[in-house]
Amino acid sequence: MSAFAGGFRYLLAGQRWVFGHGRWFGVGLLPGLVALVLYAGALIGLGYGADDLVGWLTPFADDWGSPWLSLFRGFLTALVFSLGLFLAVITFTAVTLLVGQPFYESLSEQVDRTEGGEVPESGRSLWQDLWISARDSVRLLGRVVLYGILLFALGFIPVLGQTVVPAIGFCVSGYFLTQELTSVALQRRRVDLDEQLVLLRSRRAMALGFGVPLVLAFLVPLVAVFLMPGAVAGATLMARDLVGADTDPEGPDGGADPDEPVPGPPAPQATGFGPPPPAYS
Repeated sequence: MSAFAGGFRYLLAGQRWVFGHGRWFGVGLLPGLVALVLYAGALIGLGYGADDLVGWLTPFADDWGSPWLSLFRGFLTALVFSLGLFLAVITFTAVTLLVGQPFYESLSEQVDRTEGGEVPESGRSLWQDLWISARDSVRLLGRVVLYGILLFALGFIPVLGQTVVPAIGFCVSGYFLTQELTSVALQRRRVDLDEQLVLLRSRRAMALGFGVPLVLAFLVPLVAVFLMPGAVAGATLMARDLVGADTDPEGPDGGADPDEPVPGPPAPQATGFGPPPPAYS
């Protein structure tokens, strides 16, 4: 539970960072607005066409009597729209990050700069970064679609399909949402997708603490657009600690006897929104 709370603190810290740096909040809004228009149109179209799609997929039920026909197809229509909403929540971040790659790269670099220490650069061109981001997003989308199909099928189970399955869906969404957001900072550190997933698996509760509240907030119209800049900032703070915790296996003393106590690191300097949360195992 403490690790889950730690992930949530990263999310709050990121929001405080962007509200304390108003210019960067404005920069981070632009890609989200563009993506919002695209997704709103797609979901509206799905809302109008889901019942026709279900009718086309279930011709065997045409002769069913009332009320079974309407109940059956109404249930399937709700499931289709829920699946579309699930995929929209997952892919919204990927599309927004792809559209806003230059904006979010700059925002993430500024977070690193204000936090002190090295400001990593990938050394790649913008087009190379866009290609890597698009390629990784497609790979993740394949995993998400598989989870979505599985959860869609499990949704037919009475009671569990309406209680446990949606909760699992939110956790899956939150985990992959965290991966997408931390990838901005991790790609600049030349951490590839497989390594990113390994890092997040080692901090699964923290990843869920960051992503699940964000998924729930994204269900409210327009909220995703306004939270995206802070989400990128918070994910950068998390990435700094994830990489820092996993790239120094010998500890701060450079390989001293692990049974001997070592002094803790110096306290971080204030950055305008309070100290960053500690890394959690």
